[in-house]
Order: sequence, then C-alpha cells, then structure tokens
Amino acid sequence: MKIISPKRLILCIVFLMTCFAFAQNKSERDLILIDKDWRFSFGHLYDTEKDYGHATGYFSYLTKTGFGDGPAAKDFDDRAWRKLDLPHDWAVEQPFSEKASYSHGFKMAGKNYPEKSIGWYRKKITIPESDNGRIISIKFDGIFRNSKVFFNGYFLGTEESGYNGFEYDVTAYVNYGGENTLVVRADASMEEGWFYEGAGIYRHVYLQKTNPIHVISNGTYVTSEIKNTTAAITAEVNIENKGNYKGSIEIVQTVFDSSGKSVAAVSENVVVPDFYKIANYISKLTVNNALLWDIESPILYRLSTQIKQNGKIVDSYETPFGIRAIRFDAEKGFFLNGKPLKLKGTNNHQDHAGIGTALPDELQYFRIKKLKEMGSNAYRCSHHPPTPELLKACDELGMLVIDETRLMGINDYHLNDLKRMIERDRNHPSVFCWSVGNEEWNIEGNIVGVHITEVMQGFTKGIDSTRPVTVGISSGFKSGISSVVEIMGYNYLGNGDIDAHRNQFKNQPGMGTEEGSTFATRGVYFTDDAKHYQSAYDKKPRPTFYSIEEGWKFYAERPYLAGVFFWTGFDYRGEPTPYGWPSVTSYFGMMDVCGFPKDNVFYLKSWWGNSPVVHVMPHWNWSGMEGKEIDVWVHSNCDEVELFLNKKSCGKKKMEQNGHLEWKVKYAPGTLEAIGYKNGKKILSDIQKTTGNAENLKLTLDKENVPNSKVMVVTVEVTDKKGLHVPTSNNEINFSIEGGKILGVGNGDPTSLEKDQFIDELLLVPITNLEEQKLASADLPQQLPSYSENEWKIAFKDRDYKNQAPAYVYLGEFDLKNNAATNVVSFFYKKIGVNATVFVNGKKVEPSAEDSQKYMLNSNVLKEGKNSIYIAATPLQKIKDWDVMNTDPGIIQIITPAELWKRKLFNGYAQIIIQKDETANEAVLSATAKGLRSASLRN
Repeated sequence: MKIISPKRLILCIVFLMTCFAFAQNKSERDLILIDKDWRFSFGHLYDTEKDYGHATGYFSYLTKTGFGDGPAAKDFDDRAWRKLDLPHDWAVEQPFSEKASYSHGFKMAGKNYPEKSIGWYRKKITIPESDNGRIISIKFDGIFRNSKVFFNGYFLGTEESGYNGFEYDVTAYVNYGGENTLVVRADASMEEGWFYEGAGIYRHVYLQKTNPIHVISNGTYVTSEIKNTTAAITAEVNIENKGNYKGSIEIVQTVFDSSGKSVAAVSENVVVPDFYKIANYISKLTVNNALLWDIESPILYRLSTQIKQNGKIVDSYETPFGIRAIRFDAEKGFFLNGKPLKLKGTNNHQDHAGIGTALPDELQYFRIKKLKEMGSNAYRCSHHPPTPELLKACDELGMLVIDETRLMGINDYHLNDLKRMIERDRNHPSVFCWSVGNEEWNIEGNIVGVHITEVMQGFTKGIDSTRPVTVGISSGFKSGISSVVEIMGYNYLGNGDIDAHRNQFKNQPGMGTEEGSTFATRGVYFTDDAKHYQSAYDKKPRPTFYSIEEGWKFYAERPYLAGVFFWTGFDYRGEPTPYGWPSVTSYFGMMDVCGFPKDNVFYLKSWWGNSPVVHVMPHWNWSGMEGKEIDVWVHSNCDEVELFLNKKSCGKKKMEQNGHLEWKVKYAPGTLEAIGYKNGKKILSDIQKTTGNAENLKLTLDKENVPNSKVMVVTVEVTDKKGLHVPTSNNEINFSIEGGKILGVGNGDPTSLEKDQFIDELLLVPITNLEEQKLASADLPQQLPSYSENEWKIAFKDRDYKNQAPAYVYLGEFDLKNNAATNVVSFFYKKIGVNATVFVNGKKVEPSAEDSQKYMLNSNVLKEGKNSIYIAATPLQKIKDWDVMNTDPGIIQIITPAELWKRKLFNGYAQIIIQKDETANEAVLSATAKGLRSASLRN
C-alpha cells in the first residue's frame, strides 16, 4: 500500500474542493454574450437558388425534425461569408435610391430589393460536456424581422416582431463536448413602422445555461409600497422545473442597496413545480430607511433570488429595481414620490447617425444624457418596445419612460407582444406608463377602438397593476378610445379641442404624447426649399401645428395636463417631411441625427432646466449681407437680456416666462453678444463671432457623456487661425484609425447621400456550367493536360456511385467583372473528392496554409470576364445508399477593399463613432482634409 505524504494529501484535498466548488458554480446560471464572430450573407426573398437552396429538400424543416437545409444545415460551408460582430444593421450599409422606401430613409433594402431583404447569420458555439444536464437556451433581444432560428439543423421557431425579445430552449439538440451551429434567417422585406427600422440582428444575443430548476426569463416582479421611510417590498418569482426532481426547494430573496449591502432578506421552503410546470411564489420584505428613485437621484436596489436544492444553490437571478411612487391626478397632473412633476419629454426612434439601429450600449447612455442636458425628464418609445439597454440607461440616469407596444389588437399576436413587453420591462423604475397604441386613425373614434382599448387596458392591468395605460390620439378628442383610455394621450393641439375634452372628462388625467413636429435644419437660418433646408428659427410648421414655444406654453399653463412629449428629441431616418427625395432624414428633432443641438434645444433648456441659460442665434458669418437686417433671437431664462453688436447696445429687453427675445440687427462683421441679467446683475453671456477662413481640423472626444468607454463619440470640426469654430465649413474630411475600428460617420445633413459606413465589398460568384470527364488513374495531374472536348458531360448526372471511375476532372467557369489588383479573390473549395488539384485558367493553384480547401487567386492568374476552373479529384464514396453527396464545387469570393472613411462637415460639424480594440492600449484617430492642418486624437 502506497502512503500519501501529508503535503500531497493537502494538495489533493484542495484540488477536490476546487472541483466541488466548480461543479457547484456550474450548476448555477450563466448568461454569456455571444455577439462576437458571426458569419453573414444575403439570401434572396423568392429565388431559392440565390437563397442557397434553403427549404427545397424533399423533407423540409417543417415536415421532419432536424431537416434544416441550405444555410440552416449544421455543416453548411459558410467560410466565404462575411465575418462580423453583433449588433448588426445591414440596411444602414446600403446606398440610397430615389426608388427605395420613403419611410426607411431611401435605403436600398426591403421588399423592393429582394437581394437585400433576406439576411443569413451563422455562428459556431462550443458547449462543454460538463454542461450536460443543464438547460441550454439562446436569448435574442430583437431581430428585424420575421426571423427563423435553427440550432444544429433543428428548427426552433419564428418570431415575426422586429422588436420583441425571445428565447429558445436548445437543450435536446446540443452536441455536448463539441461544436454547435446557431443559424438565423431574418426577413426584412416588410416594414412594421413608417420610420427607419434597420435590418438584421440589431440587438444582443446570449447563450444561457441554467439548472433544470430555475427562475424563468423575466420571471420576477418587484413592487413596493412606501410609508414614511419604510418600503414594503413584494417579490414575485416564477420558477420552472424542467427536471425530474420532486420535493421541496428553498427560495432565498435578498435586497441589496446600491453599495452592495444587504438591507432585507427572507427565505421559505416550498414544493417544487411539477415536470415542465411553472409556479409563482410571493415573498414579503421590508426595507427600512428606503432611498427613493427619482430623476435627480436615480437610486437603484437589487433583488437577488436564489433557489436552493438540498442546501445547495442551484440558481441565482438578479433583478435591479427602484423604490418610487407614481400617481396621475386629473386636476394636478403627475406626481413622483408625492411631489408634482411636470413631464418634459421627447419622442424618439432608435436609430443614430452612421450606425442605424445597431447601437452600442454606450450610445444609449450618450443619447439619454444629451436629452437630460436639454432639461428633459421623460422619454416616449416611438413606437415599439425599446432595447433593454435603453431602459437600463434611463434607470441609471433618471429618465422617465412611456413604454409602447407596436400594434393594437385583441388576439394572441397583439396581446402576446404586449405581455412580453410588460413582463420584460415592469421592474424598471424609469417606466411610469404603458402605451398600448398610437394614432390608430381607423379605430380611434369608433366602437372598435373602444373594445380593443378596453381589452388591452384590462389585459395590461392583469400583468402590472402599478402603472397606468395611455394611447396617443390624433384624430379628434371626442369619442371612441378617448372616452375610455385611462390616461388621455393628446397628439397635437391642432387635432382637437383639448380643453373641451378635459371639461367633458374631468376625472381623466391627460398629457401631450406628441407635440411640435416643427421643421428645422441645424445651422440653417434662411429656408431654402430648393436645397431642402428649413430655417432653425422656431416657427409653426403647418397651419394646424404649433411651434415648440407655443406647445410648451399651452401645456405649462395647464396644471391638469401632466406634461408634454415633443416630436422629436433627435432627428431620425425616414419621414423627411415636408420634402421627399433627396432628403433622407426627418427635420423634427431638437437635435440632429448625431445629437448636435439645433437652436430649439436652448429654448427648452431655458425653461426645462435649472441653470441660467443665454443663447444667441444665428451665427455671425454672413459675408455679402452687410447692412441687411438679420433676425437675432435669444433663448434665455434670465430676467432681462441686452444685445450688443461690436460693443454697441441694440437694446435691453425683458424676458417673458416661457418665451424668447427678438431683435432686427443690420449685419456687420464682428461680435454679437447677448448678456443676461438676474435681479439687475449680469450673470451670463453668449457670443457669436465672425470667424476667419477655415485652417485647422479639430477632433474632440465626448468624455462627459461616454466616459471610459471602448466606444467613443468624436466631434469633428474646423477652426480658423484663432481657434474659433467656423460654422459655415463644409469640408470633406478623411479618417483613419489604429488600435480600433470606425463604426460609422454622420453629419446631420438631412440631404446627405454620403455613405454611413465604408466596409469591404464582398461578392460571392458561383461556379457555373460544371462538366466532368472520367480519368483512368487515381494519380491526379500536376499540370493541366489537354482534354477531349467531345467527352465532357454534365457533372454528376446519372452518376453510378457503386461503379465510379478512379478519378474525375471537372470543368466550370466563373465570371469576374473586375480584375483589379487590389481585389482579394479566393476560391473556397467544397469537397467533391477525397483528394483534389485545382487549376484556374490553366495554371495550378495551391491551397492556403490556413485552410487546405481555400485557394488564393492572384490577379495575374485571373482575367476579366469568363474564367475557367478545373478540379481533378478522386471520388467520394457513398456509405449508405441514401446518402446525399455534395455536387457543389465551391464558390469564388471577391473582396474589394473599402475606400477611405470620409464625411463632409455640415454647417461646421461631423461625428465619427469609433470602437477601441479589446487588446489595444489606445486608439489613434487621424483626420485630414485638403487645405487644412490635420488632427489626431489618442485615447
């Protein structure tokens, strides 16, 4: 018997304890972001050959389990497809066309472009053998749209909505200890909205691993009742049992404060749900000296839910939440934590300049911070459920949210979408109201609308009773939905008599869910319809619509109205009212698509914010207009403002509450200065100076709104020799980067048809007209011999697999439209033989070192037009008579390198969004332009 030394025994014990701890940990929940390293290719809307032959097999994925074919098949060869990371919006990558969708910003994607309406995504995932026994699922935050998902060739399901999150259990299909294939087919041919929606997997994807006994996704619901400084917390949890365990489990609920300190805890033993059943359990906790969530101090707590089985933790689930009280009053408006709060809101879609809908998480924070900087305290999701990251940003930054479903209706399609939105979002303290519809003109004023609203409203209350329900109404405020909705949502003063409706329904609270829709182009002060530019002065956009100032005054003066949501916080792609092509973005925003402020931002900041404001407009570069009168406006919340031109007073004026000031000033170059006074004392000034010629490029990193981030937002501008910003500069700027990548560029020009992204063009060219001849020997030729033209026949036709030749030579062709030396051309061989030699245009080509079935083709081997390819190969043999043999020799991949990133400045500004490489210590962005001094930025 061998005796183990004490030292070795201790090491063995430590090792076993480590393994035991690891095994315990592995039984708990893992949520793994799998955004990296996907393959992507376009399919086709109706041409099955261009859709890689998907769903053409005798047995389809709908007839027999596991029969996903084409790209849905586990072993489909996707090596020639494009590599990318998620989130991804393929629509933003496309050029513009007058024939494309007005609503979607004239991007060449969607049903009018069948070759750019279907997107295939594939990813390889390794799942270790140690995960066998756990529940494995794939979670999607959202795909636009009509997605079909496959796992190892097994069809998981279809999700029509472009906005709902969803998940699939793949436990039964997993290849444990090996490679697994996740496949998504997105069909963006149909639009859900009348605004830019993007295309593809534009939100995050996760791999989730849990114990068979686990909290279901979105399976907790935390509510609170506040009395003095104590909060009574009710924590509901839905637990599912996908295993065979029967007996009791212990549920441990713990509340942690923002510092991570436990402030309340409770546990109880309960009977586990039956096999594949879900049970709801309710716990009560008390938080003493509760700190409330509000817009100024968005304090968050965290509920930790643990499930213990036989004393061991088998699942842990985290739920951030806030303790706060909301209330609407029909006479006094909205109350947060017992205090009246006027809602100062904006409506917003979810796209951003340069990147479309595929926003990095950091951009969500950037946009919410920009709105808060303007004085906004509320955000309406227009008109669909938002990304989870947007609500997280609103929770953490203190922004109230109206969360809106996409479509009204009473059937499973509509109510299930509504249910999933509420269950996902009801723990967010930022969400204060559910919206079940918007401007449904066909039903707003009739009994159908009444019935649908009553059903959706009651259905909502059954899922979350703590928040009210609203609908945005725009076709009159008299009957139908207006008479039954809990919180009346008024869309535009000009669409009805708000005061009259209020007098008829005095017990119904209300708010302006949309107002404004004013037209403004950043940096433009004279409307030019020929160029599709609208003046940035706040004017009535149309006879029945009101300016921002008129709208705010109306709502501010009526205590019974809870507040207003202006249309919109940011410009967005599509809906380029009042124009059409070549305008490609809206004109409604307080900010442009980049987040650069228009002058209306400063009007709202004056009356929505708490800090002194003085803003004078327009800029003061008006060469050629000397002596002509210029309208000068000042936005301020000071008591008085005095305007000076070149130190000569143009007069002092008193500021009207919620107003602005105007002067007529004859233009002369120099300095325009507005000085604001409070209680007779000068407190603030703003200056517009006539600048010199553009000389220097300037790059500024937004560290305040996107701090310490891998994703960076950079402002690009031009200055004169004194360092003054030149507001009229429109230079084209070229960009390059080291240690990172550029995600997108924009400038806020509503008529810009410049590229948003400069990416390599990837073209896949098939091998066509494949023919074959038999070879007498299995010795494959190393030089191409001459073959008899009369002996070629259609390849693989009537092949007798039991009596094959020793080898075959195959002849095909491919078309090369451009044989530029800068192109990277590769042949991805798909095995049609055991061994093979390949010749292109008579010359033998060698496989690459990285992949024995990939051949790099130099331009000196290729020619424009038709190219011939010969493949000599020993044949594959059937093992079973029903085996399906590959007859596809492969595909030619042509990569045309992207041109240099570039963008014109628009009225002095452009924006570039960059992402630092994970392994880089710093990213270096460089900018150059003809005739200007270059600039670089390191971070």
